[in-house]
Amino acid sequence: MPFGLPDREDEQRLTYGGYLNIHELIGLQRLRSEPLQHDETLFIIVHQVYELWFKQLLHELDTIIECLNNDEMLVAHRLLRRCIEIERLLISQIAVLETMTPTDFLAFRDHLRPASGFQSFQFREIEYMSGLKDARFLKNYDEDSEARNRLAARLRQPSVLDAFYELLRRRGFDMPADEAGAEGGGENDEAHTRRVLELLRIYEDAENYYSLFLLAESLIEYDEMFAMWRLRHVKMVERMIGTKSGTGGSEGAAYLRKTVERKFFPELWEVRNHLGTPRE
Repeated sequence: MPFGLPDREDEQRLTYGGYLNIHELIGLQRLRSEPLQHDETLFIIVHQVYELWFKQLLHELDTIIECLNNDEMLVAHRLLRRCIEIERLLISQIAVLETMTPTDFLAFRDHLRPASGFQSFQFREIEYMSGLKDARFLKNYDEDSEARNRLAARLRQPSVLDAFYELLRRRGFDMPADEAGAEGGGENDEAHTRRVLELLRIYEDAENYYSLFLLAESLIEYDEMFAMWRLRHVKMVERMIGTKSGTGGSEGAAYLRKTVERKFFPELWEVRNHLGTPRE
């Protein structure tokens, strides 16, 4: 081979840009504003990054459910810790969005209609996979669309909550299922009360149930960080548009505020009410 000429293998060698599809990735930010607004690029990139992190969360949650099904509690705990760190990133990204002033946002906001973050099917998948299943959200997606089909499939599949309770049943805990088909009944429901008392056993005897205790605490922190993201998101929306309705027709901040108290694992939260309280 003549000196200085690359061989064919070198020409086909994988590159950083090729592996990550950089050219395609940086070509996905297509502005809608006219004239073009400087901050629309920031808005698009932040939300695209959100969707990438949502994809990773779904990837982790699928594996966490598989680990719970296989009694691999510590692996599930480790992956939940990763999910929690991703949630911290989701929260911190809001500060980047808030470097945009309300007037900067209003300069291109009307070009977003009728698109809305409310339509993020990956976000709904995370809710469904975590245990917060509400079939009413399906109506927000077109029949036979990929988004609706994915969500419908998630509704039928066991959630992290389902897998956790099934793990406890295999380990001898009395965790009656809700007759309606979903875990977590009303406050006066006998099955709900029984589940809370069984979860309390893990905390009252944490030394003997240490792996379950670590898992339960990671589930709580995962739930807490998601609620913190919801709250931070509400305050950012209020800062940007006040009480205006959302671009997709929702109530905007008023609707988002109602979601802050949603919990993936309400019975794990309720356990706190009983810690240190003498049994009757």
